[in-house]
Amino acid sequence: MRELAEKLGRLERTLSEEKGPFDLFALFLREDAPDVWDLVVAAQWIDADGPAALAAISRRVSAFLRPDEITKISRVVVVERTDPALKAITSATPVDHGLAEVANNTFFGLAIRRAFIITAHLNPPPNKVLQRAAAAGGRR
Repeated sequence: MRELAEKLGRLERTLSEEKGPFDLFALFLREDAPDVWDLVVAAQWIDADGPAALAAISRRVSAFLRPDEITKISRVVVVERTDPALKAITSATPVDHGLAEVANNTFFGLAIRRAFIITAHLNPPPNKVLQRAAAAGGRR
């Protein structure tokens, strides 16, 4: 499964360059769903685009993986950036375009047997960054 996580890591980098950074991009193997993984994602651009972003990610995953790899992914789960559990996971396992493996933990109230965390990093909202730059004299 590590190979699939590494492959999805390449997709995460591509999507980050095209759309913007992820706050979370991870594979979770739930205790109650043996042998199928959830791709769990969070990003400002996903919140902004809503269902269209989820559809776009699903299409990209389907196009990027081989059919035998796709059957290992049960669903794509979008986590809202306001979810307090998101801050907890990004604090506990900070990763930026890497690969951290976690076992026997609870994330988002679910028992997770195993997880591959590719990115877990809270990004500041873009508008606040722009507001700070403007307040500082519009430095470029």
